[in-house]
Amino acid sequence: MLIPALKTPHLPLVQQDPWLTPYEPTLRRRLTRLTQRLDEIKAQWGSLSKFASFHQQMGMNYDSRRRGFWFREWAPAAEALSLIGDFNQWDRHATPLTRGENGVWEVFLPDKEYKDRLTHGSRFKVHVQTAHGAKDRLPATLHRAVQDEHTHDFAGQLWRPEMPFVWTDQKFRISNSVKEPLIYEAHVGMATEEGRVGTYREFADHILPRIQAGGYNCVQLMAVMEHPYYGSFGYHVANFFAASSRFGTPEDLKYLINEAHLRGVAVLLDVVHSHAVKNEAEGLADFDGSGNQYFHAGPRGNHPGWDSKLFNYGKPEVQRFLLSNLRYWLEEYHFDGFRFDGVTSMLYHHHGEGVAFVSYEQYFGPEADDDAILYMQLATTLVHEIKKGALLIAEDMSGLPGLCRPITEGGIGFDYRLGMGIPDYWIKLLKHTPDEAWNLHDLWYVLTNRRAGEKTVAYAESHDQALVGDKTLSHWLLDKAIYEHMQAADPDPIAERGVALHKMIRLLTLSLGGEAYLNFIGNEFGHPEWVDFPREGNDWSYHFARRQWSLADNPDLKFQQLLAFDHAQLALARKHHLLANPAAHQLNIDSTNQVLVFERGDLLFVFNFHVSRSIPNYHFFVPKSGRYRILLSTDAPEFGGHNRVDTSLTYETFQEEGLENLSLYVTNRTALVLTRVG
Repeated sequence: MLIPALKTPHLPLVQQDPWLTPYEPTLRRRLTRLTQRLDEIKAQWGSLSKFASFHQQMGMNYDSRRRGFWFREWAPAAEALSLIGDFNQWDRHATPLTRGENGVWEVFLPDKEYKDRLTHGSRFKVHVQTAHGAKDRLPATLHRAVQDEHTHDFAGQLWRPEMPFVWTDQKFRISNSVKEPLIYEAHVGMATEEGRVGTYREFADHILPRIQAGGYNCVQLMAVMEHPYYGSFGYHVANFFAASSRFGTPEDLKYLINEAHLRGVAVLLDVVHSHAVKNEAEGLADFDGSGNQYFHAGPRGNHPGWDSKLFNYGKPEVQRFLLSNLRYWLEEYHFDGFRFDGVTSMLYHHHGEGVAFVSYEQYFGPEADDDAILYMQLATTLVHEIKKGALLIAEDMSGLPGLCRPITEGGIGFDYRLGMGIPDYWIKLLKHTPDEAWNLHDLWYVLTNRRAGEKTVAYAESHDQALVGDKTLSHWLLDKAIYEHMQAADPDPIAERGVALHKMIRLLTLSLGGEAYLNFIGNEFGHPEWVDFPREGNDWSYHFARRQWSLADNPDLKFQQLLAFDHAQLALARKHHLLANPAAHQLNIDSTNQVLVFERGDLLFVFNFHVSRSIPNYHFFVPKSGRYRILLSTDAPEFGGHNRVDTSLTYETFQEEGLENLSLYVTNRTALVLTRVG
């Protein structure tokens, strides 16, 4: 990696944003520290990718040369370790480990003694004795954890099927399939219509075809990393190298990803390196008895809002553990990149808790966690080294400058950041502001306010807005009408309004909000219910942890009309490479008539948000003269509209006060997309 020399007048990041000039020394210190760390890693390990091989040495690994299994565990403060399992009748004295260098314990299990006892499916744990007592633990780099249906206890499981999975996705290239990311955020377990836990194979066979047909080119999988509590949505991870067994086998997940690639769909993992579950029985907490092996010691090791443990990113062993985790998912399962959860929490000592980011000093002052920043720079460097074209998305609400700029420019190296303010704005608007009081200037500002040169994933709603205690956009818009008035022919005014605005909100977010677009599973057709996983408070019900696909498949319901519109808007975006174009250019904001007009690329967008006013012969400025044709109308009958605009007509510009103008029939609660045809 070439880091700009100190004699360079300014880092490219600072050249682009002169307000960063006072903080350039901090940016350069971060770059220098990264360079030094990479040099240390290269000197000791040979390369960054070799450094990220923790999983190849630790845990249970077969040695084909010596014919047997090595089991290794890093536990520097432990007093003794032993391997236990069904292979030795869970005898804590039968298979002790020997302590080696750097706190690594190991034992070799030769085939001649263990071949018939340590087999595919064998269950095991590691017994750890510390100064504070002894406990049976799950190995840190465990590749598979399974839960006993009676005791609910988790154990490691040796996974060596006779027939390894055969990949057939060799021709898939991220850069060929994902020109502009259209991301389908999904949870495998809740993807079935029945009230139960869905599987990887069901998702591959039944949901991937829907995703492909909808025009999405990425699927972002939640809750894959093993987590003991299903209702955590997968964000309290216990076993970082284990694909959740509640959805199926490792081969089943590989089948899902292979099928996605055959359909031209990239697969992103929702990776959680921002914290870990505090459970000791299943997770890493206090593994060796020191209290600070993987995590910070004392209060700093506990997240104040998430009831979880916080990694010590400054420790070389923790860096190695987490970097190896990224390499493992890329290589073992062929993931195409990651959506990094909780980046704001990682970036700052205060974790973003109750903090409003209003000045640059907050990004570069003492509250910034330089160890976490170094780790993220190492992570983005590693991922882009291992997999060309891999996508890295950061969930950050602080707006850190340079987060999504190349490291050589002074950035952190992510490719995209989530536009988290957009869904928050839509929910706030629907909750607190009547339609007639919507401020189009505010709306334009929120949807276009992003850092130049840093790509944003726009979304109207994600899983956060769908969780119980909140409502999806469709639920806010339709309320009880979502259950009572969704027949296609039902003229109920509340349902009419909800369907119309649902389409407009999503089209506006897609066209204005960023360089990529995200949708949460089922929201594309206005799924009627929130997400609530089985828990004590709902009598462990799966009723709200499912997706009602039959609603979208029913031609007699408005849900299918919403789905048809989602297909149409994404097809338009793909055909015209909408998200690859520069940011939109505003042409007109008419607060009196609630009309917004803008262009992006070769597309012209006209939105009329007025609650009742339809305007014949509405005149507005366009930059180029010629003839224009309507490509998409939210008022089309197949989308649940009233067909008030004739989309077969061609509209020609005319001069008015020395400017080129168009005249359209702009109907209320309607959006039109046009292009110049001559």
